[in-house]
Amino acid sequence: MNDQNGFDSNGVYHFNYASQPSDPWERPGQPSPTPPQPPKKKKKGGAAKAVALVLCCALAGGGAGVGGAALYSSLSDPGRQDSLSAPGDEGSVIHRNDTDPAPVQVKKADGLTPMTLAEINAAYADSSVCISVQAMVQQGYYQYEAAGAGSGFIISQDGYIVTNYHVIDGATAIKVTLNSGESYDAKFVGGEELNDVAVLKIDGVSGLKPVVLGDSDDLVVGEQVCTIGNALGTLSFSLTSGYVSATGRSVTMSDGTVMNMIQTNCTINSGNSGGPLFDSYGRVVGITSAKLSNNGDSREAAIEGIGFAIPINDVLGIVTDFMKYGYVTGRPYMGILNPSDTADYAQRFGWPVGVYVNDVEEGSCAEAAGIRRGDIITKIDDTEITGVSQLTSVKNSYRAGDTVKVEVYRSGESITLTLTFDEQQNSAQTSGGQGDQNVYRDPAPRQTSSGGYYDPYGGNGGYYDPFSEFPWSYFFR
Repeated sequence: MNDQNGFDSNGVYHFNYASQPSDPWERPGQPSPTPPQPPKKKKKGGAAKAVALVLCCALAGGGAGVGGAALYSSLSDPGRQDSLSAPGDEGSVIHRNDTDPAPVQVKKADGLTPMTLAEINAAYADSSVCISVQAMVQQGYYQYEAAGAGSGFIISQDGYIVTNYHVIDGATAIKVTLNSGESYDAKFVGGEELNDVAVLKIDGVSGLKPVVLGDSDDLVVGEQVCTIGNALGTLSFSLTSGYVSATGRSVTMSDGTVMNMIQTNCTINSGNSGGPLFDSYGRVVGITSAKLSNNGDSREAAIEGIGFAIPINDVLGIVTDFMKYGYVTGRPYMGILNPSDTADYAQRFGWPVGVYVNDVEEGSCAEAAGIRRGDIITKIDDTEITGVSQLTSVKNSYRAGDTVKVEVYRSGESITLTLTFDEQQNSAQTSGGQGDQNVYRDPAPRQTSSGGYYDPYGGNGGYYDPFSEFPWSYFFR
């Protein structure tokens, strides 16, 4: 309530902006008289003096001063309601709360306690890195040097870093930048194009903070995930979040490679490739790798919210082999070429759900076991095979030299065959001027059992795949 002089019970003067001819403040050509003095109250220290100062500004500066007084009142008394109206009117009311935010705790992922996005960022932004590369690009008859950018994450205290192979493919120089802003030249330890994973190493750095790895097989659809990466190559250490949209996606990349992927609606832009995908407990469960585009240009993708990450379980053995030996050891190999899922066609053609064999490599263990072109693989040992990604995952759970029972569907009947895995070939390769490295590459063009040659770098190698015609293309990011 205001007294007759315009002061409320707190001693704050409310100025009336309404035009009143009898109001001496509104009379043109006359100086403003000294306002009535409020009832004297006991001094309250600095805050009271500051309020008085702001009120003086209100009298001298009109509306701006009143706004300043209301703002100061809000700041000095959280939750207080401030009125900008004339006395007696309801007017507009501004509410503001300036309570201090709760501090973000920096804690380590333990697999037991869910972490907020802020906690994951605080704990593992320093475990993420930005990667920049220089590479020679061949375009027709012309060759020029180009720059590229990507992301990665620290996997050990002594400087090993995981990223995508396509981030550093053909690089002549690799530089890694930490969250602290420090940059270091990185050495290429090893990489594999087939699974799009690479390992780098920086030396002479101490106190590095590695991530905590999780189990990608435990992911469930709907679980929150996030990633930290070098978005667009310029927005370093950007955090984006989303959910697991699907697991076990068989994704045919633009080069024809079929990969097992985690699908997520986490924003994955150019430059995010190779970054860590964290689960809701702050553990790395995947490597962000690609997104979906429908117009043939990854820079102008019209489809949004469909990104992909490589499950960490699929590449962990590869990573540790590169760290220990510089190459992958004991990798099982079947010799099945251009496999395809049959799930979408099973009911139409009366086929079982499984993996269709488009061709078999000559001299491979698949040919030795009796697998033929046109067979549908439905089971390995006691595991039902429902798609290419599962076949790859099951195969990779064995070592070269292991013997398994393979059930195939052929000409209307099921046949059980015995197969002993070959060892995947490895070859030495000089990569990006980093010196001789033992890097796995798909072998050179191989002759198939049906004649002709299969080129692993030529998409489908000239063979028609009835299950791969889609109006979209997957692009590495």
